[in-house]
Amino acid sequence: MPGWLPARLGALPPIQAVQTRQGRLSYLLSGSGPATILLFNGAGVSLEGWRALYPEIEQCGTVFGWNRFGMQGSDPPKQKQTGTVVVASLRELLGYAGLAPPYILVAHSLGGLYANLFARLHPGEVTAVLFVEATHPRDRAVLRTHETQLVRALGKVISLPQLLFKPNVHAELECVDDTVREIEVAGPFPDVPVRVITGGKAPPAWLMSPAAVGARRAHQQELARLSPHGEQVIAHESGHFPQLTQPEVVLEALRALAALTPTRAPVT
Repeated sequence: MPGWLPARLGALPPIQAVQTRQGRLSYLLSGSGPATILLFNGAGVSLEGWRALYPEIEQCGTVFGWNRFGMQGSDPPKQKQTGTVVVASLRELLGYAGLAPPYILVAHSLGGLYANLFARLHPGEVTAVLFVEATHPRDRAVLRTHETQLVRALGKVISLPQLLFKPNVHAELECVDDTVREIEVAGPFPDVPVRVITGGKAPPAWLMSPAAVGARRAHQQELARLSPHGEQVIAHESGHFPQLTQPEVVLEALRALAALTPTRAPVT
């Protein structure tokens, strides 16, 4: 399936782990420079989902990524993983890592909901957002309907048996409605630069119906309109994983955002 499978493999930096109040979380931290970049994984996708961006992404700034509870190296979740719970656990982890704001948020797939919420709850800590095939709040019906197909598709992309990531996918999709409600009652999206990278290749018919594909593409355009400084970029040779199939497109957008945004911002 061209555009849906990785084009090349990169090498991730060493993954560390720390004990938080809710359990052990694994993360990576590398790179240098004035920008601090936070990576938000998709459902069922560990840090391995960003591997093709390395090591080039480290030239864009200090890069931080983590595996949410239930994924590789992190403990099983002790409570329902709604968006506010996920954001709170991330902020605690950032404190342990000593990473102060401001941040550039880079979010893939379901991670887009968490990044969307983070930006609304803590607007003074965010200087830019890069959505990579990110989930829009109105995509939730598609996610629930196609959970089995999503797991099957992930099995073709990530090198893990389904039994290792399927429970995580199910647990996180169960919380999507809660997370969407949290986004709806949070503050407005901040007036910061936004880029939305959308895969130009349609998913196979067994994964998503043509009607669902059309709705999702319209939602991608809506993500770009979250900010007056928003733009959509089409990754023409990619499907749902542009960061794996066309990493140069993601890196180019990230470099542009890093150049546009200040290196300091007030903490809220």
